[in-house]
Amino acid sequence: MEILFIVNYCQVANITSSDDEQDSFHDLSELEGEENINGSGTDAVQSTAMYMEADDTLSSHLAANTQTCSDQNNTNGLIRKTINGIETQTRNSQGLIPPHISQIYDELFVIHQKLQREALLFRHEAALAKIRDVEEEVHTKFRIIKEQHEAEVKQLTEALREITKENRRLKSSFDTLKERNDSLKKQLSDISELNKKLEGQARKVQARLENLQRKHEFLTVQKSKDVYQVVQQSKPVKQEKGTVVSKIAKVPLNLQVYELLTALMDWISDQDLSKVKTQEEREGSHKLLLTQNSKKTYTQEKCMKLLPVVAEQLQWMPFVNSKLHMPVIKFIYWSIRQLDTGMQHAAMASTMRRLGEEVFKGVASKGRLHSSPEQPNESKSKSAAFFKSSFMPLRFLSTLIVLKTVTQADYLAQAFDSLCVDLKTDEGKSLFLEYQCVPVLLNHLKISSKGLLSSALDGLLQMTMESDSLQPFLEACSNESFFRTCSVLLRTPKLDLQILEKLCVILQKLSRIKSNKKMFELFTLHLMIQELQRTTHPDHAFLCINLNSILFNLGLARSNSLASSPSTSH
Repeated sequence: MEILFIVNYCQVANITSSDDEQDSFHDLSELEGEENINGSGTDAVQSTAMYMEADDTLSSHLAANTQTCSDQNNTNGLIRKTINGIETQTRNSQGLIPPHISQIYDELFVIHQKLQREALLFRHEAALAKIRDVEEEVHTKFRIIKEQHEAEVKQLTEALREITKENRRLKSSFDTLKERNDSLKKQLSDISELNKKLEGQARKVQARLENLQRKHEFLTVQKSKDVYQVVQQSKPVKQEKGTVVSKIAKVPLNLQVYELLTALMDWISDQDLSKVKTQEEREGSHKLLLTQNSKKTYTQEKCMKLLPVVAEQLQWMPFVNSKLHMPVIKFIYWSIRQLDTGMQHAAMASTMRRLGEEVFKGVASKGRLHSSPEQPNESKSKSAAFFKSSFMPLRFLSTLIVLKTVTQADYLAQAFDSLCVDLKTDEGKSLFLEYQCVPVLLNHLKISSKGLLSSALDGLLQMTMESDSLQPFLEACSNESFFRTCSVLLRTPKLDLQILEKLCVILQKLSRIKSNKKMFELFTLHLMIQELQRTTHPDHAFLCINLNSILFNLGLARSNSLASSPSTSH
């Protein structure tokens, strides 16, 4: 509408200008000029009326289109500026609009702007009112939601409090039950230990009682024999000669019985009892068959019955041929090896101790057994030396029996010294392998007795010397029992340097066998060796060389970091 008004206004101005030019060109009369002026005034009034009508139309249009007011204001402002510029330019160029008309126009324009501002203000107030309504509604909903949330939180808090109380009550009950359970477990453990101790004591007392009974019976028989001998001595010489003849007749028969028994012992030892090694290896794999278990139990029971009898018969060894001593000692040794594990060994503790002491000290006895009738009244003192025998196989077996049965430190020290001396010979090394001595020495590889530990390692070191027995010895040591014992020793804090060096020499020999690598890894020996290599002072050259050699054999060290092959003795 404003554009229409501008177009009409321009037409009116052009018409007025053309009329003025015609009046001045034809020199019209003053009246005609007045009429023209009046005519121009009338046109101006009409134009003003048209503008007012357009302005009213524009105002109503703007009031009706409140949604597009902000976009049209910029356009209206440009249009108004354009109109003002055109009107000003037209008035300035032609000067045809009367001043009062321009003043009316300006006033109307100002009124129009105020109306626009009022309309905009009304729209803003309406918008603010709507915003207030929406805000109040939002606040109302928010307050309702907040109240609901607080109610839910309160309800959940109460429920959580109840659950917490119940959990605390249950935890308290659980702690009480746990304390009672721990107390009962401790009581049960104490009672079990006490029961085991009492059972062990009962077995020891029972075994001791049996030994005492057998000893009493033997002493009774011995006393009766002594009384009989005294009575026989008090008789006339003729009668004594007859008695001697009868004894002479009985002695060969007794010797034949001993020969028969020793031959049977030798047979049993070689064919049955010496198979303890195979059973130990199978025991480590936990795959023993039921028949083998029953056979082993049967063998152990027989050994438990025979060992006390054999211990009693040791007193008769001085009266028999010394060649018969070896089968008896061998039978004792293999019987003891059959009782290495289990409760049987504990039940035979007193018998074992007696066997060890008699084998260590030897047996000395006075008797009247005569081998010829020419010396009927001669009483000879005879003895049977086992541990101190000059016959190496007998001495070697006696040493092993002492190591298996005796607990006195001085006896064990002498036994280890004798063993190390014998192992310096090839015969001693062969006997070591023949009688499977590795488990015997393993029992003494304990940190509780450093002196015996060092002596046991010395015995093993003798076997690591270069000889035909070296490889079989290393194979005998390539088992879980040996590596487990070495692992326990290496884990001992502040282990003596000499003991550590001796142990590393043995491990260095075992590391040469490729199949032993899994044993090193199974018991984490390789990690302990690496740690020792890292922490060992370089001044301990012998130990460092052996540690490096072990790691090299296991494939855990470079060859250029190793020296030449280390020596096998310290």
